[in-house]
Formats: sequence, structure tokens, C-alpha cells
Amino acid sequence: MKHLTLIRHAKSSWKPLGGGDAARPLNKRGKRDAKDMGRRLAAAEYMPDAILSSPAKRARGTARRLAKAIGYGKSRIEYDESIYHASVERLFHVVASLDDSLDHVAMVGHNPGFSELSNLLSQERVGELPTCAVVRLQLSVASWQDVRSGCGTLLDFDYPKRTAEDDSTGED
Repeated sequence: MKHLTLIRHAKSSWKPLGGGDAARPLNKRGKRDAKDMGRRLAAAEYMPDAILSSPAKRARGTARRLAKAIGYGKSRIEYDESIYHASVERLFHVVASLDDSLDHVAMVGHNPGFSELSNLLSQERVGELPTCAVVRLQLSVASWQDVRSGCGTLLDFDYPKRTAEDDSTGED
């Protein structure tokens, strides 16, 4: 079994700062949400073997805050240009190319690719991922190269605005 966690970057600023889309930083809410989601992951004793992130500033900021909260060394985060605004096909290739010595990988990136990948891999559809959403999947494969559509089971779908009330009513 392999485990894949897909994390959409937290809320970012739309203020023109120069440097284009990749230079957009997290806004105040995004920083808070990334820290809060990190705390939730830490409470669940979550620890991946590797964290791969888009190099976009908002994704890097999200990955760093989550890593800090779970005790994963920020210097261990790998940045992969191919994750930045990747299509679902490209993301599928990134997953299939992962080293089989890794059993649990977290990826931080962007929509629509992350939502599409989650819905492609999982037998349960989560729809469009809100900012800072975390989708944890268990994949019924021994090798990342064997990843295919529908091979995943949704273990958890969490996001900043999800409340305990959502859990008790079954609403998302």
C-alpha cells in the first residue's frame, strides 16, 4: 500500500506585487489556515516520508507551515517545477515517477489539477478542493508506477472551514 496526501495551497494574495502568478504570497487568512491545518495533521500524528511542493510562493509558504507544525524539517521539502499549475495528466506522471522506497508522500500544489487528481484516484469524489484542503488517500498498489484511476480509498478530506458539525451531519 502507498499513501498519497494532496494539499491545495492556502489562500493567497491577489495584490499585484510583481513577479507574476508564481510570486503571489499567502495572505493573512492563508497563513492562519496553513498553520491550523498543520496543527490538525500534527494532532493526527501525521508524518509523510516526503513532501513535494510546487515552487510557487503560496505553495512553498503552505508547505513550510505544515512541515513546521508536524515536525518535518523544512529543509527536507522538495520543490518540483512540474507541479506548478500542472494538468491532471502531468500530476499523474509525477506520482507514477515517485521512488518506491517512499510509502507516504504529501504533495502541495494547485487547482484544478489537484482536485482532478484526487477525484481520479479515489473511488469517492470530493469535488473541487477549497484552499488549504488536505486529501489523504490510501492507494492499493505496491509501486507508484502501478497507480491507476480508482485505485485509492479516501481516508480523510479536511479543510479550514470544516467543523465538527460537518462531521456529525455528514455534510462537506
